[in-house]
Amino acid sequence: MTSTVPLETGVRRVLLHVGTPKTGTSYLQDVLFRNRDLLREHGILYPADRFDGHFLAALDLMRLTWGGLETEAVGAWDRLAAEVRDWPHTSIISHEILSTASPTQIDRALTSFGDGVEVHLILSVRDLVRQVPAEWQENVKHRSLVSYTHFLEMIRDPARDTRIGSWFWGAQEIPDILDRWGAILPPEQVHLVTVPRPGAAPDELWRRFSGTFGLDGIDLDLTPERANPSLGVPETALLRLINKRVTSVVAPPDYRPLVRELLAHQTLSRRTKSARLGLPPATHEWVQELSRTWADEIQKRGYDVVGDLADLIGQPATTFTDPDTAPASDLLPASLDAIKALLVEGSRLRESEARLVRELDETRVELELARRSPAEKTVQAMQTHRSGRAALTAYRRLRRR
Repeated sequence: MTSTVPLETGVRRVLLHVGTPKTGTSYLQDVLFRNRDLLREHGILYPADRFDGHFLAALDLMRLTWGGLETEAVGAWDRLAAEVRDWPHTSIISHEILSTASPTQIDRALTSFGDGVEVHLILSVRDLVRQVPAEWQENVKHRSLVSYTHFLEMIRDPARDTRIGSWFWGAQEIPDILDRWGAILPPEQVHLVTVPRPGAAPDELWRRFSGTFGLDGIDLDLTPERANPSLGVPETALLRLINKRVTSVVAPPDYRPLVRELLAHQTLSRRTKSARLGLPPATHEWVQELSRTWADEIQKRGYDVVGDLADLIGQPATTFTDPDTAPASDLLPASLDAIKALLVEGSRLRESEARLVRELDETRVELELARRSPAEKTVQAMQTHRSGRAALTAYRRLRRR
């Protein structure tokens, strides 16, 4: 079924979207950020002064380290919560890493909104057939060296005591996320948005988001500017090989723009004709059975489901291409595209460096002129004109006499 959170005025509400990752969250957050002024006119606050503002707030709330970004995040959650407390209508908060928050962190978050606020939890979910390979790929895009085979072993380990295993289930185990975030909320204030199955209309997921967040009827700019695109098999395999060479010599602040953004998102993701990542056939049955138990549990709890719980039962792929054994011949075209992108970026940076050097030299000359005495400035000005140079020559002859 499809429902819309009521947005009548006079009621303070927080629509708290906590994931899960790889469910269209980047696109949703981009639309909300770019349209925040228009949303405010309709009584909806999206409290962010930069596109990753809610990400920084989540880092601050959960005290996570993230390649140095945590230093920019200090105090971000408290600032966000203060804006929410001051807003008399509906506020939207959205970031997928919130799905991994602990009960203590969740209590801090919900308490920070103040008294008299009606919190609605929104969780967007997608079938594990697509989520498992997507999570491995996200690990690779965040500097991981772990093979796909080892990744699958770690998430299937019942102990879940590895960093990758604990993070995966913290971000993807739907009933557990609902237990942690929805423990004190009535079922009608918990909303699950299912990602449509492959083959659905391109705008179906947005239609579900729009209805759930109360955005229907608002003329939003839906032009995509930021997204988190997927890579194919050879592209992901190439990126993991690059990680093996560069993670020890390229710091995270440089890795993000050069590898994850330039190579992965802006270059390799455009190679859409290569084989897509999927699950090994032996893993399908385990994943689908687990998903069925989740769907049954969600139905028993009586949450508001926007879409269809059947969407959680992923469709097995007809073919599987193993990224751990991708041959060099498959990696070569992607490698050439990567080299080209880096050369173009290197040329741009060289041109930018040359421009900055010119501007620095000009600034030094201006500073030197500014330090000179009035007499020196007069002489400098006279030397730029023929009549001035002639007058200086005559003056120097007189001085010698």
